[in-house]
Amino acid sequence: MQEFTNGMAANLIPGQWVKSRKSEANGMCIELAALPQGGIAIRNSTDPDGAALIVRNAELEAFVDGAKKGEFDSLCSLN
Repeated sequence: MQEFTNGMAANLIPGQWVKSRKSEANGMCIELAALPQGGIAIRNSTDPDGAALIVRNAELEAFVDGAKKGEFDSLCSLN
């Protein structure tokens, strides 16, 4: 079974990549893919062959919870 590690080329990760419907028309967004053994791969949509970040489901759930609560709003422009 294939091992998935942080920094591996995202194009080596099988499966369907998903991005937000809110992403800009020029593709500036992050994309996520479910990994076969569990976990999530994250890549930059403008560099689909670049490095992927691999996280566990619980890590992504914690991030999404924080995003919903506005904990990262100071890090991005919301205009």
